[in-house]
Amino acid sequence: MRILITSFALDAHFNGAVPLAWALRTAGHEVRVASQPALTESITQAGLTAIPVGSDHRMHEVTRRVGASMYAQHSSRDFLEHRPELLDLDFHIASNSLLTATYYMQINNDSMVDELVDFARNWKPDLVIWELFTFAGAVAARAAGAAHARILSFPDTFYGVRKVFLQRAAKEPEQYDDSLEEWLTLVLERHGCEFDEEVVTGQWTIDQMPVGVRLPLGLPTVEMRYLPYNGPTPAVVPDWLRVAPTRPRVCFTLGETIRQSEFPNAVKVADLFEAIENLDIEVVALLSEKELEGVPKVPGNTRVVDRVPLAALMPSCSAIVHHGGAGTWATAAAYGVPQVAMGWMWDAIYRAQRLEELGAGLHIPSFELTVEKLREKLVRVLEEPSFTEGAQRLRDVMAAAASPNETVPVLERLTTQHRAG
Repeated sequence: MRILITSFALDAHFNGAVPLAWALRTAGHEVRVASQPALTESITQAGLTAIPVGSDHRMHEVTRRVGASMYAQHSSRDFLEHRPELLDLDFHIASNSLLTATYYMQINNDSMVDELVDFARNWKPDLVIWELFTFAGAVAARAAGAAHARILSFPDTFYGVRKVFLQRAAKEPEQYDDSLEEWLTLVLERHGCEFDEEVVTGQWTIDQMPVGVRLPLGLPTVEMRYLPYNGPTPAVVPDWLRVAPTRPRVCFTLGETIRQSEFPNAVKVADLFEAIENLDIEVVALLSEKELEGVPKVPGNTRVVDRVPLAALMPSCSAIVHHGGAGTWATAAAYGVPQVAMGWMWDAIYRAQRLEELGAGLHIPSFELTVEKLREKLVRVLEEPSFTEGAQRLRDVMAAAASPNETVPVLERLTTQHRAG
């Protein structure tokens, strides 16, 4: 088969598809990965064939101009934890409009969509696999007559909220204002196609979240094990990591997306360092020079490293403290490492809350972070065996899911069922 994988240009959203791309290649399928030019190097460094399409998106510029207020409604409301129906329709409409204008339309810019459609119509893929927010993939599949599926490497809180929005809007049609549908309708009409909800959901979803974290959205779903891929960072294990630590090792990281984008970050490195100072632990802080700016002192028990493969570091760690990002959360979970997660918006809040409910770690809302609270929660995670046991249970649930290689035959069957003609 010919398989087109597409993601907007941000490593954190592309990385989750890489192990499946490898599995498809080793099964003998032709695989191409399309994105804006900014992602080309990351694609090729992953050993995959890149198709640059359109011009680079301007999401980071929009984020910088709009500022942190863009995310205020998400960070201040506990709407991601199981019960989005508690929110009124006004909130849903505002959220839909805001995300469509400042996010979806930016990362699926017109030139990217149009060139992706042209490529798909000429190359004629059998299957298009698209990252959750890269609706351009669904448009290209519809235009080319290909089967298409979303791939998730984090819980789909976004469609969970949209599902409730559609249900409530149907009861109050006079207030109905679906900005996402309106935008996608215009994009599809440009290419001679019509909108239906399948353009938002895919014909099926490849979900890498484990049972207990995955959201039950009632959509056709293929479960697949999450295999960590840390992106184009130098995948070299340094000498110090080849020796077992003599004290409990704790990883601190603020993730890769903060480095590559204008997303605001509520976590202060100085607070992290003050919290761990004088604890009898070894800290590995994955921080850039920019992230260290203004930090008065690095504690004596801390090793600052710009980058190291997280999948190589996790097996030696007793705990991890992080910003709540999807790749960091899932990599730590895959290795059974207890976490202190500081989720502060969107699905990061949900993941951190579920982590705590499953007994695999603790959650600190980033805007509630204090030195005392962080120290207390880290000490608990290190000293109370129940957190290690909970993290190992979560690891075992993840490991029980089908590997990407085992998932390939399922995708082959579904492609045959769904592609046009």
